[in-house]
Amino acid sequence: MITHMVLLRIRKDVPKKQVEAVFAELAGLKAKIPGLESFSGGPYTSPEGMQKGFTHGFCMTFVDAPARDAYLPHPEHEKVKAKVLAVLDGGLDGVIAFDYAS
Repeated sequence: MITHMVLLRIRKDVPKKQVEAVFAELAGLKAKIPGLESFSGGPYTSPEGMQKGFTHGFCMTFVDAPARDAYLPHPEHEKVKAKVLAVLDGGLDGVIAFDYAS
């Protein structure tokens, strides 16, 4: 199994409804992309304060590395990715992605 973790720094001027819509579209990828098993995500909620300016995050799990690899260029992922990038503070500097196998 592959876990795909993503941290986002969303611009402060982006309306909450727009952020919610982006996360709904991310969650919807589970029904559209084979091998994508789970999705969870949302705004940072810890009182610990170690988020370094990142405001939201999500995790996806894939059955294996080939499923994750097929997801990356998938047209449905590309559509949602464009919407994610449009709300980020700092463009690509506003996102961190980290995958690991378990």
